[in-house]
Amino acid sequence: MPTSNYVSLSSQIALDNRMQSVARNVANINTAGYRGESINFSEILANSGSDTVSFVSMGDTHISRAKGSVSQTGNPLDLAIEGDAWFSFQRGSEVAYTRDGRLQMDPSGRLTTVNGEYVLSSSGSSIQIDPRGGQIVVQADGEIVQNGRTVDSIGLFEINPDDKLKRYGGSAVVPEGVAFPVQDPSKARIMQGYVEGSNVNPMMEMTKLIMISRAFESAQKVMDTSEEAQQQAIRELGGDS
Repeated sequence: MPTSNYVSLSSQIALDNRMQSVARNVANINTAGYRGESINFSEILANSGSDTVSFVSMGDTHISRAKGSVSQTGNPLDLAIEGDAWFSFQRGSEVAYTRDGRLQMDPSGRLTTVNGEYVLSSSGSSIQIDPRGGQIVVQADGEIVQNGRTVDSIGLFEINPDDKLKRYGGSAVVPEGVAFPVQDPSKARIMQGYVEGSNVNPMMEMTKLIMISRAFESAQKVMDTSEEAQQQAIRELGGDS
């Protein structure tokens, strides 16, 4: 196979990865707290005889930290974060972080995510509320008040801006480093009765789909042209022999 075909094939594989990334974004446009992703590509150099050939890498996935739109629901267990912080929850032995603040209360009074994972306080413990204790008021700093008494507190966590994020199912992420409780209250606050939506821009993603499709077709045309030229050369050389 000519070197140009290998280059085009590497381009198509990279474009397919990008297409799958865009498809995930589009599928989660209406997922609360979802963070959109993009793929950054780099050049890989390889020696082919006396020439240096450039290939496309598989790509490095980047999860956006941009804010999503916030909508009012009036539900006291719907919480949105204003500022650069995350809710935390426990799933088995792992701790993950999310901007999806659609919380629920299990029969024992512990706060959970919509998927049933225990939401954590700033100390890393599950949050206990009296299911018969009356109206729940969540303060801007995360304190939970029932009947004028603070019963627990929802943790807000900071993730280092330089830490790479890994997808952890749905809208959750896990940082490569260690997240820590927000120390400065002015950096982030909780809004009760609100939910943050996905930060995916539908128009931008549709534009990406069109551009990727065209680029994929162009790479395929290069392969087809190269194959036709090779077959023609074989025919001509075969006819002269």
